[in-house]
Amino acid sequence: MSKNQIRVQYSGFIIFASQILSIATGLIFTLLLTRNMNTSEYGIWTNIFDYTGYFALFSGVLPFWATRFMARGKEGTVKTSTLAQLSIALVSTVAYFPAIILITNAIGTQAYLLIYLIAGLYVFNFYMVAIFEGVLRSIRPQVIGYGLLIEEAVKVAIALTVIVGLGQLFLGAILALVVSALVQVVFYVWLLRGEFKQKTNWRYLKEWFKGSAVIAYSSIGGQLVSFVLVLLFYYGGSNTRAYYQAAFTFTNIIGFSASLAFALYPKLLAKTCPDEQVEVSFRTVMMLAIPLSTITMVMATSFLTILNIAYAVAWPVVIALTLDALVVLVSQFYGSCLMGAEAFDAEGKISLRQLVKSKIFKVFTLTYVQAAIALPLTYFVLTALPVAGSVQAALDVIVISLGVHLSTFIGLYLFMRKSIRLPVAWKSITKYVLASVLMGIVLIVVPTTSTLLFTVAKAVAGLAIYIALLLAIDKQARELLNLILEEIRGTLRQLTSKNNGFQGKNDVLTSEN
Repeated sequence: MSKNQIRVQYSGFIIFASQILSIATGLIFTLLLTRNMNTSEYGIWTNIFDYTGYFALFSGVLPFWATRFMARGKEGTVKTSTLAQLSIALVSTVAYFPAIILITNAIGTQAYLLIYLIAGLYVFNFYMVAIFEGVLRSIRPQVIGYGLLIEEAVKVAIALTVIVGLGQLFLGAILALVVSALVQVVFYVWLLRGEFKQKTNWRYLKEWFKGSAVIAYSSIGGQLVSFVLVLLFYYGGSNTRAYYQAAFTFTNIIGFSASLAFALYPKLLAKTCPDEQVEVSFRTVMMLAIPLSTITMVMATSFLTILNIAYAVAWPVVIALTLDALVVLVSQFYGSCLMGAEAFDAEGKISLRQLVKSKIFKVFTLTYVQAAIALPLTYFVLTALPVAGSVQAALDVIVISLGVHLSTFIGLYLFMRKSIRLPVAWKSITKYVLASVLMGIVLIVVPTTSTLLFTVAKAVAGLAIYIALLLAIDKQARELLNLILEEIRGTLRQLTSKNNGFQGKNDVLTSEN
């Protein structure tokens, strides 16, 4: 499929559907951990991945340019970027091992050193998944959803085997993550096997590395912001980190809405995306982000309870983190539009001077502004102010994050609004909010659930109420539903025609025999 043939809404719904299905497998995996670990152990488990990100700093450098080059039809992009990414992945993984030994000694988690070491392989897989998804995003974005489902299925299978079957909790969890990601990498290699037949174009590397300093600049900024989580663990304690992660388990689902516009970026790069498509994409993202946020906040206690009754007290953390996730979602959508509009590298040449002056650099600088505000405030709150318990500590840190994300997004938008405006269909957004509020009222009236089955059923029923209300009051929602049904019918017709073709061939062979 060429870049011009990418269907934004179709690809987005495939990936979104895959992510929704992955909620089930992800919840099974999380329940295996939270119901077998105490809050302190779960905090240590999440802390493992607070450090892997620092060794994956450069994982996004080549994928960023590979996506842009692939969207513009530059031959040899896949093979060249894969070989270069493989080299960086090996160096980063080797560097991780001695460093993590020093880190575990410093924070007092030496008893879990083996688990921290195995996580180094997770770093390697992270690099390879990033490069393959980067190039696939420009040609076949929907298959990334299939890769996610394969990874999730393998992860749960291994976790059940090792954790339940062999009784190895931490070992089973880390092996599940590492092996499942490796299977995902193999799947992507198989999908791209034809691309590897093209010649390597090392000239691309010269251009990519020319712009790599700016991408590394972005990655470092992102990790500076995430250092808030390290402070949360070190000064707030493992329980505080556990409460944060328990809340993130559910608020992370809100970000799935962004996948509905996943294919918009390569279309913008290829200059094959009409302006109205941007508005439609944003409207579609918010159509699901708003009700998902409402369900998460209203059912916060129930969601935390199904993980473990010990996490139920962290419901304020869920509400605050939900609001933060919604702000981040809008900010990321706008940032993606800004970067997609840049065309200085359209001819396969990257000028560092132009890159520094571009909208891309301004988006990347945003994380440094956020870190400069969030880190000292977080340190001050956790060390200088009296904090009434782990839940309050986590809540305070999230409120800081929410304020920083909201203020920096507003600042970026005001600064860049003359270049690109965020297309907001306020009439549609109002309908989404109204339908979500009515749904939320119904969910509040229904008794609070505490079991997995009833909680999931209540959430699904709430989403069904929202969809019914929206279809009744919003014409565009009805048109979108018809589009989805048509896509499904079209896919079924294609499968049927293929099966009939195979059957016809078999009939011919039978008659000849």
